[in-house]
Amino acid sequence: MRSTMEHAREHEACLEQTQRYCMDRPIYNQELLQEQLHRRERTPQTLRQKIAHSCRCSSKKAKSHLYSFLPILKWLPRYPVKEYLLGDIISGISTGVMQLPQGLAYALLAAVPPVYGLYSSFYPVFLYTFFGTSKHISIGTFAVISMMVGGVAVRQVPDEMISVGYNSTNVTEYYHARDTKRVQVAVTLAFLSGIIQLCLGLLRFGFVAIYLTEPLVRGFTTAAAVHVFTSQLKYLLGIKTNRYSGPLSVVYSIAAVLSKITTTNIAALIVGLTCIVLLLIGKEINLRFKKKLPVPIPMEIIVVIIGTGVSAGMNLSESYRVDVVGNIPQGLRAPAVPEIQLIPAIFVDAIAIAIVGFSMAVSMAKIFALKHGYTIDGNQELIALGICNSVGSFFQSFSITCSMSRSLVQESTGGKTQIAGALSSIMVLLVIVAIGYLFEPLPQTVLAAIVMVNLKGMFKQFGDIAHFWRTSKIELPSIQNPWSDS
Repeated sequence: MRSTMEHAREHEACLEQTQRYCMDRPIYNQELLQEQLHRRERTPQTLRQKIAHSCRCSSKKAKSHLYSFLPILKWLPRYPVKEYLLGDIISGISTGVMQLPQGLAYALLAAVPPVYGLYSSFYPVFLYTFFGTSKHISIGTFAVISMMVGGVAVRQVPDEMISVGYNSTNVTEYYHARDTKRVQVAVTLAFLSGIIQLCLGLLRFGFVAIYLTEPLVRGFTTAAAVHVFTSQLKYLLGIKTNRYSGPLSVVYSIAAVLSKITTTNIAALIVGLTCIVLLLIGKEINLRFKKKLPVPIPMEIIVVIIGTGVSAGMNLSESYRVDVVGNIPQGLRAPAVPEIQLIPAIFVDAIAIAIVGFSMAVSMAKIFALKHGYTIDGNQELIALGICNSVGSFFQSFSITCSMSRSLVQESTGGKTQIAGALSSIMVLLVIVAIGYLFEPLPQTVLAAIVMVNLKGMFKQFGDIAHFWRTSKIELPSIQNPWSDS
């Protein structure tokens, strides 16, 4: 027995000695890696062959291009109704409830009547359902873009230019003429920025998003938040001042508000501060109990309903001279061609809006795509935004992009596909065609409160200054750059 065990041990020892691994791997250097990684096998072609190859079209190639241009054709036939529909309905309703007050509020930032914010919350949102590749972002009005649009509109149509020829007896005509011209500027700006985005998408320029670093985008939006907040002070206080644009517009706006601080409308101020407190409480509750709440508490629409009811019941417009939203035309407007002659004066602004709008949308789209395990196409996002802006401009909508707050709500309430965005746009459509007139007594100070509270997240970005001071002083200047053109 012992001899057998000893023989087995000797055999195992012999196997261990005879079994060897031989590893032979080449040594790579930088030149060899570059040669291997970037080597492409190319067969020489004449110019005629290249043109013929690019113009050749097969059924498979045509189908691929069609699916790329209209992503809805690819995902809608495979839509799992039982799994996704309920979540998309809840998400669409929740997002639509936010879309309505934000559309009204951000129209004030764009220097156009509130109803145009509703148009901008319907047409572009509905179009994105067909052309967009992100399943979770909420397209529509956004504070920064609206502020940029408003700055251009005020620069092109200042109060002083329209006031010539009008006196105190025809104030209504003066405001109507001013608003009409500013709407033309905003609409043409949306058309031009959309065409720029569409051209960049067709030329495959979606890669430019990688050069828009996070510190640059956060610094831009933080500085923009200061301008947005300042522009809403006069609505919160219920005082009349001119709107400024260009360098030092923040200083001029604050000086104008302070010079007329004694004319503050106390009723408007009380209503506005009450709404701010209610909105902050609602956002804090949603933040602390987001895991327990099935959907976030829609404080914005609640505040709008309460403000409208109080204003109508107490007749704030007549009794206390509180500025209200005013006339909201019922139904959709007929399509109209933008004012093409304005293009040379606003071309540079349109480029800025096109790039900023795309960077906002693709940044949020990438975040959600990474979280939920799907991919987005940057070039198609450019095309989608271009179509939303350019086509929407024929129906009186101003420039749009992705909204951070609404996108988070759309994703957190169970939205799975672009169907949620389509449902939110349909909710806005119902307001436009049926019940828009109910919001005519809504005080403008309520809309100002909504805008100010929605800037809370952007103001928190001021903490980036201390963070980048400790980690990377090279990145710090991009946070500190002032936004000189509102």
